[in-house]
Amino acid sequence: MTVFNRVIPCLLLQEGGLVKTRQFGRPRYVGDPINAIRIFNEKYVDELIFLDISAARTGAEPDYDLIARIAGECFMPLCYGGGIRTLEQARRIVACGVEKISVNSMAIDRPQLLKELSLEFGASSIVAAIDVKCDWRGRYRVYHPGLRRITSLDPIQHARDVVAHGVGEIFLNHVDRDGEGSGFDTALIAAISTAVNVPVIACGGAAGLDDMRAAVQAGASAAAAGSMFVFYGPHKAVLINYPDYASVRRLFER
Repeated sequence: MTVFNRVIPCLLLQEGGLVKTRQFGRPRYVGDPINAIRIFNEKYVDELIFLDISAARTGAEPDYDLIARIAGECFMPLCYGGGIRTLEQARRIVACGVEKISVNSMAIDRPQLLKELSLEFGASSIVAAIDVKCDWRGRYRVYHPGLRRITSLDPIQHARDVVAHGVGEIFLNHVDRDGEGSGFDTALIAAISTAVNVPVIACGGAAGLDDMRAAVQAGASAAAAGSMFVFYGPHKAVLINYPDYASVRRLFER
């Protein structure tokens, strides 16, 4: 039997351009988002995630014009996150054509927003993004992207809390593995996937399709990556790429 698991490019926006980070720092420009979408359209990509890291960090208003342009080009489901602090902002983003709203900092600061969004758009349209970083004792802790610091929150309990507030999916990203190509933290994926009854998208560390398979085997419903879809070869030349559709489907055959 073939189970349909998703392989998702996660693209970072900064001041209107595409960038790629390492451990959430050192952003490197990798191109124009519209050009990237056109390439992914031709590759039959399962879904796209766009995260505006500049809006998330500065508290700036989402760039609705750019979001509308991105949504207008996408032939696949689109998830957007970055700078969403109110229900009205989410309404404007959905009106642009976005199918899923991702909330990160506000899921920590004002989890009531998750309930408001879920009631308005339905749980399946709301994604809680959870960034995880190890503290000096090696313990998993939730990382606050807006404040750029580790919190005291346990990610397993935080995952349970956001689900209780109405989210229908979790986007789980490991800060320490971001852009490193060292593979997913399958122990973390298994712990979060076991703790909640909603789909988990694993991100942070993928270098190839074998890593994607390992994430799903650990309990994730989908695997996301940035570097492996925007870089190519040992010297990490910028090249937007995605495996052929048949390879992706074979990857998860049981």
